[in-house]
Amino acid sequence: MASTDSTRRPKPGPWPPAAEPTAMPASWARRTGFRARLSGETNASDSGQIVAVPKPKEEEQRVDLESGRARQTPAANGELENEKMPVSTDRDQTVKKRRETEGTARSAAATGTNGQARSDPPPQLPKPRRTEEVDVLPQSVDDVGFVARHSHMKYELRNTPGLVPIGLYGLQQYISMLGSLILIPLVIVPAMGGSHEDTSIVVSTVLFVSGMTTLLHTFFGSRLPLIQGPSFVYLAPALAIINSPQFQGLNGNNFRHIMKELQGAIIISSAFQAVLGYSGLMSLFMRLINPVVVAPTIAAVGLSFYSYGFPQLGTCIEIGAVQILLVIIFSLYLRKISVLGHRIFLIYAVPLGLAITWAAAFLLSEAGAYNYKGCDINVPSSNIISEDCRKHVLRMKHCRVYTSNALKSSPWFRFPYPLQWGTPVFDWKMAFVMCVVSIIASVDSVGSYHASSLLVASRPPTPGVLSRGIGLEGLSSVLAGLWGTGTGSTTLTENVHTIAVTKMGSRRSVELGACILILLSLVGKVGGFIASIPDVIVAALLCFMWAMLAALGLSNLRYSEAGSSRNIIIVGLSLFFSLSIPAYFQQYGVVPNANSSVPSYFQPYIVASHGPIHSKYGGLNYVLNTLLSFHMVIAFLIAIILDNTVPGSRQERGVYVWSEPENARREPAVAKDYGLPFRVGRVFRWVKWVGL
Repeated sequence: MASTDSTRRPKPGPWPPAAEPTAMPASWARRTGFRARLSGETNASDSGQIVAVPKPKEEEQRVDLESGRARQTPAANGELENEKMPVSTDRDQTVKKRRETEGTARSAAATGTNGQARSDPPPQLPKPRRTEEVDVLPQSVDDVGFVARHSHMKYELRNTPGLVPIGLYGLQQYISMLGSLILIPLVIVPAMGGSHEDTSIVVSTVLFVSGMTTLLHTFFGSRLPLIQGPSFVYLAPALAIINSPQFQGLNGNNFRHIMKELQGAIIISSAFQAVLGYSGLMSLFMRLINPVVVAPTIAAVGLSFYSYGFPQLGTCIEIGAVQILLVIIFSLYLRKISVLGHRIFLIYAVPLGLAITWAAAFLLSEAGAYNYKGCDINVPSSNIISEDCRKHVLRMKHCRVYTSNALKSSPWFRFPYPLQWGTPVFDWKMAFVMCVVSIIASVDSVGSYHASSLLVASRPPTPGVLSRGIGLEGLSSVLAGLWGTGTGSTTLTENVHTIAVTKMGSRRSVELGACILILLSLVGKVGGFIASIPDVIVAALLCFMWAMLAALGLSNLRYSEAGSSRNIIIVGLSLFFSLSIPAYFQQYGVVPNANSSVPSYFQPYIVASHGPIHSKYGGLNYVLNTLLSFHMVIAFLIAIILDNTVPGSRQERGVYVWSEPENARREPAVAKDYGLPFRVGRVFRWVKWVGL
């Protein structure tokens, strides 16, 4: 006769236990023993159609405070990750925990041998916790269950809500990303000596190329809803090339000559990036790239432009400070205010702040607030005789806002075409610098692919899909070089934050928004209007964008054990030396208070002419002095060396886990997420390293 003692449990089956036919496949995070409540990791789901009942929570385990993880963490294979425990003890503990968990989950339906139901009451499953919506990437409270749907997203990757919602959400995505799309041309074109008309043409070209490359990426790249555009990763090398010694003595149209040099360097480096992706080398290189490497590298990109930000903003402090304060108030203090279900102040913080400040500066200029008697802004500073005019000429130049000249010089219709600035000029020194930077851009994209896939897709992409995306980004940058945008084209890191805030992950919305962007680029007045944004407002917006970029880079640490002393030291060393070592190169041999034709905020980018490396090979001096003056290069080198040589567990390092190709081919949801359309995938079936 069977006992009804509730303390008895069913006998364990064969070890390891056989998988049931309807068993839910373990999530990609659980396969490596990842514990989300310790690291903030977000669960990935499967096809979004199967929901597994969460298992009851087990007793809290003792936590190692230094490493930030449980001392005995059960992995997916049932073995405890504790090397100091004997093997027999590990197996006994694992069998006991598995038996207790399975027995509790099945006790409601279990019966005795005599056919009578057990007397113990059915277990109470934990109630789902109500979490408040936050403006960051969603994080799960527990990782004991398998989350099969993204409840935090309004629309996921393959959702098509309708033409009108898709159009509105697509336009919303691009308006929220306006700062990332237009600010780089507003910095580099004046630095090259370009006019307002040149700036207008470059802005329209950037909008056209961004729309075109985004369509290519969503169809034939990673197929994630990521916007392609001019990345801040390319800004520092572009400024270094612009301020090269051979361009300082140019007379005439400096803009076209420097632009052709930039085009040649971008085309060669982009071809290198395409080979890196489509050859499968990126799949091997990915083994070295982890969150501990990505975080300081991308953070260094944002922190490296401190010499340009506030010094340029201070030229007209009353307008620049208002711009910064408005963006901060909208994005932080008013972020929870919703209008028609949309947090407009959080989503549109940059364009709203830009519109209000620009309008106020325009009204002040029209009211004569910056007009000084007897002073003309068009007169060169060397010809100004009046001391009073010398004192006010800078305020007149930076504070006054006029849009009429830029609008009049821009045509209503203009189609951007390849080689519009002339035939590119190829210089191996500049091309080599850009090739190294293209590797940094690829590292940036790896982090964006992983973070966005956790938000919108059924599984993270496979290594082949990631290589395919990097390869297409290389081809997209080749197009950017041919059209002459001044920078390469890559995935915009800020896009991940936009997806998390807007909760819109539909691929179709990004594609329709890209089409709208292409149509706007054909209207020349749009580029002319954007080109008339005052420099001080551009600098104020860049202060916010670069701060956001630094924070987004560090947010990659949520996939690792951020409290681990190992990771703290690696990230700290990478960030500190990424600021200190380039400062040494940039300040070496510089005479204080020396008269220079280069503005003070561009002084860090003329290091090629006075760097500490002086060999008999001039090209080698240029390459080494320039590369070692880039903050992101130093951060990347230190982080990748330390992270791959200092011992650490997979969870401590936060190793990115990508989908297995075999499993991806068997799951219809993953195939639909990342499979190439129009039966193009059949062409790549024989190329295993760039497909599912």
